[in-house]
Amino acid sequence: MLSSTIKRLWDDESGFVVSSDLILVSSILVLGLLVGLVSLRDQIVQELGDVAMAVGNLNQSYSFAGHTVEFDGLEFTVAGSSFTDESDFGEGGTGENNEDPDGSEPAGISVTVEASSEG
Repeated sequence: MLSSTIKRLWDDESGFVVSSDLILVSSILVLGLLVGLVSLRDQIVQELGDVAMAVGNLNQSYSFAGHTVEFDGLEFTVAGSSFTDESDFGEGGTGENNEDPDGSEPAGISVTVEASSEG
C-alpha cells in the first residue's frame, strides 16, 4: 500500500513539480532581465555623458572684419565683430583632447558615498 502510494506520487506530473519548474525558470529569466537592464542603463548613461562632453567641446568663437561699400554716392559701413569662447565651469575634461578615458565613470556623473558603520 505504501509503496503504491509513493509510486503514484513519484509518477504524478500534474502538481507541485511543474509549478516548481515554472518558478525556477521564471526566477532565472527575471534575474537575467535585471542584469540586462542594469547593463543597458549603464550604457545609456555613458552615451549621454559622451554627448554632454561633445556639446561642451563645441567652440562657438567667431569673427568677421568690417566692410565698406559705396553705392550711388553713399557709403555703407558694417563694423567688424568677434567673440572668443572661453571654458565654462566643468569643461575641464579628464583625458587628452578633453575626452574621458576608457573604463572611467561617465562624464559629469560622480557618485561618491562615504562608508559608514551600521552599528
